[in-house]
Amino acid sequence: MATNRQLQWAVLLCLGVALNGAAQFKPANPPPAASQVQGPLYSASVNLARLLVSVRDRQGAIITNLNKEDFRLTDSGVDQQVAVFERNTSLPLSVAILMDTSGSTKIDLHYETGSVLRFISALLDAGNPDDKFALFTFNWHTNLDVDYSRNRSRAAKALNAARNEGGTSLYDAMYLASDTLSEREGRHVMVVVTDGGDTTSYKKYGDALRAVQQADAVLYPIVVVPISGDAGRNLGGEHALATLAASTGGRIFNPSGFTELDEAFTDIIRELRTQYLIGFYPKDVKQEPRRFHPVSVTVRQPGMKTIARSGYFEP
Repeated sequence: MATNRQLQWAVLLCLGVALNGAAQFKPANPPPAASQVQGPLYSASVNLARLLVSVRDRQGAIITNLNKEDFRLTDSGVDQQVAVFERNTSLPLSVAILMDTSGSTKIDLHYETGSVLRFISALLDAGNPDDKFALFTFNWHTNLDVDYSRNRSRAAKALNAARNEGGTSLYDAMYLASDTLSEREGRHVMVVVTDGGDTTSYKKYGDALRAVQQADAVLYPIVVVPISGDAGRNLGGEHALATLAASTGGRIFNPSGFTELDEAFTDIIRELRTQYLIGFYPKDVKQEPRRFHPVSVTVRQPGMKTIARSGYFEP
């Protein structure tokens, strides 16, 4: 039976452990007193906001020789100063490739697989040696078949094993792919090959848009519908993808048949190799966690069209 002295030591030991644990979880910076709390601040943020920008002339030709002074940049309608500028940026790419394998696609996987593999080879052969891709296939669920790497043989094996079946969880796939991109260094790109329709996602359009924006990713949907005319097409889904792409600084492709698939992938590669990187420290705009900042990038010279994401979410 324990003595009184033993019980006293036990109580003291438990109390010491509790106090020590409380000390370990003590906030490093205690909150300010009520009198010190201020309203929203309007000052320079320590977070660098980055934009990838493509510029084309009236004929659609890509313009690659602009300087920092040629661009005008606003955040929430307030002019901003460009702090980082890189022409034809060679920052490493992380490209998430999402391929629709649902039953609704009704496409010949042989042609689609060949185009995707040629795109992967072009991506890896002509760019930064640190460029990497990930391959996702999705129907009613999403599979990460190849994590970010340069392994073409694994991609070929996964694509050759793909089969069309089930529903289409397009927004779920985009949401999950965004999560894998968000913490990676360099530029983030998402290429989605689909027929445009979503039938089985738990996530909604707004969830997918927010996820892609927060991942700082540029979206390129390629809508493959090997039928003529509008009959049987999911025009609402195609319009949603076009809006998603424009909001992220990307654009949608509608190849009319399989022969134009390679051209779409070639255009994406060309655009990725000719992007401007523009960075700024937001100044004189409201700061609030998770707030969306609408951003506008224009070129001072007339006749130039800029393609960039519509804004960013504050951390």
